[in-house]
Amino acid sequence: MTEWFLYLPQTRIDLDDLVTRARVAEASGFDGVAFLDHLDTPMDPASPLWEAMTVATWVAAHTERIKVGHVVLCAGFRHPAVLAKQATTLAAASGGRFELGLGSGSMPDELVKYGISTAGPRQRVDALGETLALLSEYWSSEGERAQFPVPTAPIPLVLGGVGPRMLELTRRYADWWNLPATHVHKLPELLPSIGSARASVQQMVGFARHDQDVAAVAETAQRRFGRLGSGLVCGDCAALVEHFRFLESQGAQRFYVWFADFAPPESIAEFAETVITAGC
Repeated sequence: MTEWFLYLPQTRIDLDDLVTRARVAEASGFDGVAFLDHLDTPMDPASPLWEAMTVATWVAAHTERIKVGHVVLCAGFRHPAVLAKQATTLAAASGGRFELGLGSGSMPDELVKYGISTAGPRQRVDALGETLALLSEYWSSEGERAQFPVPTAPIPLVLGGVGPRMLELTRRYADWWNLPATHVHKLPELLPSIGSARASVQQMVGFARHDQDVAAVAETAQRRFGRLGSGLVCGDCAALVEHFRFLESQGAQRFYVWFADFAPPESIAEFAETVITAGC
């Protein structure tokens, strides 16, 4: 059955509003909520941005059912041993609702700016592979690197990326593979490369609610996020149902829905009540 996550970048929003949106998503029928992981807001470094693991923990503490994760955490921000301990703790605290999303780092200038790394793309993917291998050791109950307590259940791993070496890591380690919004059109091409991982798609939507003009909503969404190309789809309930059903037919099993209107509660609720349930 298809899963629906609210993708909710924690920028230009206060913590109370993040919790409110997550609760609305939970009450409306979304399966999960996911955040981003940067030290600066992408393309707008002066805009306030909350830290990713802390936000996930805070939201998990204020919800009951909804899964919590990221698309995706930057492996370079956290030592693998610390990351393993954080993931185990949050999985336990949330009652098993935490998923660990990881990537090699999509903003290398950010890593340089804060003195974290000057590694190139190949080195960053190598480092991610080393982190994934170490997680298996840390989460094992045997060996000198085993951490205690060990997870009481497997923590789902979500890997994001489209390069050949990232896809190799996906085949080796991932439960879920996330296709970034800028590559939505490549789903059929890349799907055979992910092995047994399940496919998810990050999709920006310019969703016209029942009381909104479709053309006006689309114009605003295109002005804000037209750079995403196929990663942006605009329309009312009927148009979006058709779009997501098409992606399902291509193999998508989860959607990370990203709202062009910055996800006010009324958009989250109506999207869930209409598009997710196909109740247009």
